[in-house]
Amino acid sequence: MKRWLILEDGTYFEGEGFGAPTNVFGEVVFTTSMTGYQETITDQSFNGQIITFTYPMIGNYGINRDDYESIVPTCKGVVVKEYARIPSNWRSQMTLDTFLKNKGIPGIAGIDTRALTKKIREVGTMKASIVDIGDEFAHAYDQLKAAVLPTNQVQQVSTSKAYPSPGTGHNVVIVDFGLKHSIMREFSKRSCNLTVLPYSATAEEILALAPDGVMLTNGPGDPKSLPEAVKMIQGIQGKIPIFGICLGHQLFALANGADTYKMKFGHRGLNHPVREIATGKIDFTSQNHGFAVSAESIDQEVLMITHVEVNDGTIEGIRHRKFPAFSVQFHPDAAPGPHDAVHLFDEFIELMEAWKEQKERAKTNRYF
Repeated sequence: MKRWLILEDGTYFEGEGFGAPTNVFGEVVFTTSMTGYQETITDQSFNGQIITFTYPMIGNYGINRDDYESIVPTCKGVVVKEYARIPSNWRSQMTLDTFLKNKGIPGIAGIDTRALTKKIREVGTMKASIVDIGDEFAHAYDQLKAAVLPTNQVQQVSTSKAYPSPGTGHNVVIVDFGLKHSIMREFSKRSCNLTVLPYSATAEEILALAPDGVMLTNGPGDPKSLPEAVKMIQGIQGKIPIFGICLGHQLFALANGADTYKMKFGHRGLNHPVREIATGKIDFTSQNHGFAVSAESIDQEVLMITHVEVNDGTIEGIRHRKFPAFSVQFHPDAAPGPHDAVHLFDEFIELMEAWKEQKERAKTNRYF
């Protein structure tokens, strides 16, 4: 079946439909990942977005049971140059086409993804639609122009109820803004006892659980649409160690007086070089974000910039100068992508241990 990919500026591409037979609207973005399409499609940070893959063939190793980053993906559509109809991999359980049909996500193939990516880089991300050819083009384009994209993205993807992931080590509260399974996986490797809370959790609810640390996860959308999360962070920092990733990083920055802004086309891919300022060490990182922290807005007496993106100099990491709290814009959990920065989970474990020792010493000193 023939389909159109129509952009907000009137540009359109004709291709072959696959996946679910449905028409959708969303924000069209691109990712430069050469692999990891299952993790990308199931990453809730892509909520409401039409994902363009710059790598020319997608689907060649199928879909397997191990690489989900969420059970119910909420991206709007998938755009590829070519999709593999017959995958070849010993772990494969189904084709990409079958997977997208099962999840209600349409795809379009045969698109000149290089031209599309160049358009997004020049113009910026924009509204787009994937529609079956059959309706009059003018009508489909009018519908796209009239479409209003939702702004309650985190509410759509966050858990509605708290739930545990038992372990025997440190007690960590995870605030779910669009949680990737790989974040929980890294904590589980370190035997942490996890409690996942909704995005709307208050500081009082978190502190009542007496955790050893709090993880602020990745997630979709504009961080400024979550003032309640900013208030929550202000209520717990200084009282408990904090580690933020992606959206959690942006919210942590907002909670400490910094500002954020929408990027022209964002960072999405597995090959983003990030420099740690203190050591000069460069990690290649997995990233997926359309907003960033403004460098000019950071109060250097409150926050210390720890990481920057090598290509464009954007802020990739900050640390609080007084409190045990830090955050990064990239994904140290990878999935997909390189594991260069996975050591940050170990640093958070060490931060929680040091915080506990400090509290124990303070308690002991009160008795002598």
